[in-house]
Amino acid sequence: MTKKERYERILSYFRQEMPEVQTELEFGSIFQLLVAVILSAQCTDKRINQVTPELFRRFPDAQSMAQADVDEILEYIRSVSYPNAKAEHLSRMARLLVERHQGEVPSDMNLLLDLPGVGRKTANVIQSVAFGKSTMAVDTHVFRVSHRLGLVARTADTPFKVERELVKNIPAEDIPRAHHWLLLHGRYVCTSRRPHCERCALSAFCPSSAVHPSSTRGGSGTQP
Repeated sequence: MTKKERYERILSYFRQEMPEVQTELEFGSIFQLLVAVILSAQCTDKRINQVTPELFRRFPDAQSMAQADVDEILEYIRSVSYPNAKAEHLSRMARLLVERHQGEVPSDMNLLLDLPGVGRKTANVIQSVAFGKSTMAVDTHVFRVSHRLGLVARTADTPFKVERELVKNIPAEDIPRAHHWLLLHGRYVCTSRRPHCERCALSAFCPSSAVHPSSTRGGSGTQP
């Protein structure tokens, strides 16, 4: 199977099975989406969705969060991973939005990357989910699944390399959904410690599947 054929079969499956797909994070504005994505780093969406309702009631926008001190923000997010660092990032991020962008989240990649707590993955999520741009955010799930399914080469050993290869091979109109397709497949089917190959519809031609005899479980060996 050529790489083009592999992409076509995998994308065709996801288009049929998940024609409408979106982030599992809960939010009411672009600012709240940005806060949720920053908090979600190395933490589950389920945990973030438990924390953000109270956080957003107290700080619904950049202006209100910018006026709070770090300790007050910290009280609302103590149960997430790295709460002290994230409270600091949220405080500085909100102040910068107010000072430079009238409290609005920018759509430009470079402006997003200037915000505290925002790396390339977060910026790509905001561009895709909030602004409908064809950007591919690569988290640990996307990285792992891309390698296991044979969508990227073994030499694509960084998130940026995986991002470039996926964007090169996925049609622009599919890219915003493709991030969620790969992420959700990794979260619920192609899980890190024990992938559920026995119930994966892609196992018949997955080079890493444990279902068919010729496969080698684990794929590239570079997944995080």
